[in-house]
Amino acid sequence: MTLAKISLNVSSQYERELRCVLAGIPKGVEAVTRSCDPIAKARAMQVLERPFLVVRAAGSGMEGSGDLLALRGDLCFPIEVKSCKVSKLYLSGRTKTQYEAMLKEGVRCGLMPLYAYRLKRVRGDSWRIFRVDVGKLSGRLGMLRRRIPALPLTRNGKPFLDWDQGMPLHKFLALVCRSNDSNSIKSLEQRAAQLDKHNDGDETLIQSRLTDMVQP
Repeated sequence: MTLAKISLNVSSQYERELRCVLAGIPKGVEAVTRSCDPIAKARAMQVLERPFLVVRAAGSGMEGSGDLLALRGDLCFPIEVKSCKVSKLYLSGRTKTQYEAMLKEGVRCGLMPLYAYRLKRVRGDSWRIFRVDVGKLSGRLGMLRRRIPALPLTRNGKPFLDWDQGMPLHKFLALVCRSNDSNSIKSLEQRAAQLDKHNDGDETLIQSRLTDMVQP
């Protein structure tokens, strides 16, 4: 078996692993959280109540589709899956093209593409989640944009993956799988609304002052 085929098989293995988790398959969630602490396990298990329909994207890794597409009544995420033995993964060549395509489609369709980065040979939650920064988003995605970290940038301003800066998968699941009427979600939405209102108020005040300055 060639190295390319081995790499493809390993990649498919991790795609299946993540797909089972997002789909809320109990054995899949238990396998990924086996070495996690009880709190992390409890957070991850919330996906059992609000699972996603997860399909492997046609033409996986091309034209901004990502490797997986996670669908639910209130959310939709194109997801690019990566894995490595080191914590930092720099995008170049084909991986850079994949990122640019996901960015383009995210902006065009008002979506939040995600990267799921698995660090090999690590205990606990080995997955980290990042979002592709497509700018302002509306609705639930707008709220999630404030919580999910974007891909960090190098000194030259180029996006890359740093496992240590990502959101652990169990925290991501707790965030997107909470009940819509839960107190924590309501509290978060209220704080976000207050922040937006405060910012809008500041902009209105500044505009008013500028208007006063130019009036004769």
